[in-house]
Amino acid sequence: MKTRKHSRPIRVGVIGVGRGSSFASGATDLVGMKLVALCDTWEKKLQEAGKRYGVATYTDYDKFLEHDMDAVVLANYFHEHAPFAIKALAAGKHVMSECTCNATLAEGVALCRAVEKSGKIYMLAENYPYTQFHMEMRRLYRSGEIGRVTYAEGEYNHPIEPTAINQLSPGLNHWRNWIPSTYYCTHALAPLMYITDSLPLSVNGLSIAVPEVTDALPRVNDPGSVILCRMDNGAVFRIFGLWLPGHSNWTRVHGVHGAMETTRGPGYFGPGQVRVWHDEWDCPTGTPKERTYAPDWPEHADLARRAGHGGGDFWTNFEFANAIRSGQQPFLNVYRGVAMSSVGILAWKSALQDGAPFALPDFGKESSRKAFANDHWSPFPAHAQAAPGQPPPSIRGIVKPSAKAIANARKQWKQQGYQGK
Repeated sequence: MKTRKHSRPIRVGVIGVGRGSSFASGATDLVGMKLVALCDTWEKKLQEAGKRYGVATYTDYDKFLEHDMDAVVLANYFHEHAPFAIKALAAGKHVMSECTCNATLAEGVALCRAVEKSGKIYMLAENYPYTQFHMEMRRLYRSGEIGRVTYAEGEYNHPIEPTAINQLSPGLNHWRNWIPSTYYCTHALAPLMYITDSLPLSVNGLSIAVPEVTDALPRVNDPGSVILCRMDNGAVFRIFGLWLPGHSNWTRVHGVHGAMETTRGPGYFGPGQVRVWHDEWDCPTGTPKERTYAPDWPEHADLARRAGHGGGDFWTNFEFANAIRSGQQPFLNVYRGVAMSSVGILAWKSALQDGAPFALPDFGKESSRKAFANDHWSPFPAHAQAAPGQPPPSIRGIVKPSAKAIANARKQWKQQGYQGK
């Protein structure tokens, strides 16, 4: 895992100065990177960030891509990543993209093709696999102690105080106000895929509509969902989220010879412990039937502890830099990234049909993925004209926010300097 030595740092540009600030501050010589440019359309915040980091700033993405740099980190809006990534790859830049690769299946196909054509490194910046306990669970799984995975559960349920969520979602058409409950599934699914090195083959989804939670906000989506994934080794994974009351970040893996999980508790990641247990008739010699402990990262623990998202914000930059140096695609490559992002899309198709199963294509094979090259199905307003019959963002259909919720949100948006609708 050591960072490869190189005489010149990797010159990085970041788009998005909100969430992107974590990537910007982490692009240092500690991971062999140097921040050289920032891009955002919110000029006031962009200029503040530019002065803070002492780098060039751009409001025009095409001009930003002309800057002399090696790689681009995308921390722009959730549903915008694929078109920006494809442009950056065409411009000869390596790309690391936040949280979802594609907002439609067509984007997923186009992105895979773009990475293959460019020969550049592409990485999904999914940070949850890199907590100390998920990295330890990967080590344990690879050791064979619990055997092949049979069933696993991942939860990422992150409710946010109403004023705070309005501040994070400026504008009636902001993606957070429209995102279907299944789409933000990578925080729960990625750790399970990382631990077990498995891929989803099909999905079933059910959405949970709760008017008591959503109707006080200018949101038109549902707050929760459950997704079942059939994996390529026959296992079933259950994924739960998104912002129902009751914070929960949790991971469990059952194998043919035992099980392991993160322990539950208060805080963003609970106590940060791993629990491992075996049935008394199937316990390896010399191994306790049950043990619970707090693991550390295998290396660079001091740097990881200072980073956000449980150390993941350090590790994503670290893994991206190592991939560029080596010329080898990272674990969270375009095929795994598009697959887990597409789980959210197909699970929403399933939820709108009350749980009907949908098969995922093999995005690494053109013969499998080409059937979805023109699938522009999407609930986001920005995609409304892309195809007829676009879906609603809620199983309740098209929900109209109350005048009171809109007025309250607009007051908060104005206070933070947002000038849009």
